[in-house]
Amino acid sequence: MERIDKWNNRYQTTIPLPPPCQVLANYTHLLPATGTALDLACGLGANALLLAQHGLETFAWDYAQAAITRLQSEAQSQQLHIQTEIRDVVTRPPQPATFDVIVICHFLARQLAPALIAALKPKGLLFYQTFARTTVTACGPCNPEFRLAEGELLQLFQALQPLIYHEEKDIGDTTQGLRNEVLLIAQKN
Repeated sequence: MERIDKWNNRYQTTIPLPPPCQVLANYTHLLPATGTALDLACGLGANALLLAQHGLETFAWDYAQAAITRLQSEAQSQQLHIQTEIRDVVTRPPQPATFDVIVICHFLARQLAPALIAALKPKGLLFYQTFARTTVTACGPCNPEFRLAEGELLQLFQALQPLIYHEEKDIGDTTQGLRNEVLLIAQKN
């Protein structure tokens, strides 16, 4: 089965709309009052919905047509305008100096880091949350290529100023906190 078929099949099912990712939901107070935002590899678009509710001109890109169709329906039901696009973000990354905010959740294509940095406008914010190689429970991708090594997210986006970074690994009470994932909020100078 092709990758695109796998994702389209997943999004065609009746899985409920997930909540926005923690890196965005917990830090909406850092969002600008106006500007353009991109939910990259948006899936069902919970992050795009939150960005649009915040009043940002919102774009949502994913290569799974089923995900984009469901997002369009949800945005319409909430009377939100989101500019959606079926797009392979790896082969067609965003253009330079296009967005004030870029949100990425549970997607990892390391080769996109330079294009994502370039796509941010000056003072633009990157909200990034994805899976770590250090795991506490069995969730997320099995393939380590789709998981970040310790400190790797900071290295990939070292050209940006980190504002918030969480990588809790397996320290302390592993039944609490954000485990199995890494999050970063960083700003372009």
